[in-house]
Amino acid sequence: MTPLAHIIAIPVRAYRLLFSPWVGFNCRYQPTCSAYALEALDKHGAFKGAWLTARRIGRCHPLGGDGYDPVPDKRSR
Repeated sequence: MTPLAHIIAIPVRAYRLLFSPWVGFNCRYQPTCSAYALEALDKHGAFKGAWLTARRIGRCHPLGGDGYDPVPDKRSR
């Protein structure tokens, strides 16, 4: 994980530590959005990982989908 990705991951880890136990398991997707965010930041770096995370959170609404939604693999150029 890049240094900038580590910094962006701090709020995600704080959410998992502080708020997630209170909210409970209500995620529509597998892996959960916080696990998806950490994996996306690790695989793709800060900018693309944050973009993928924002897209995933944007899909999490009553009319959105559900089920297995893995982080896409890194494309080689």
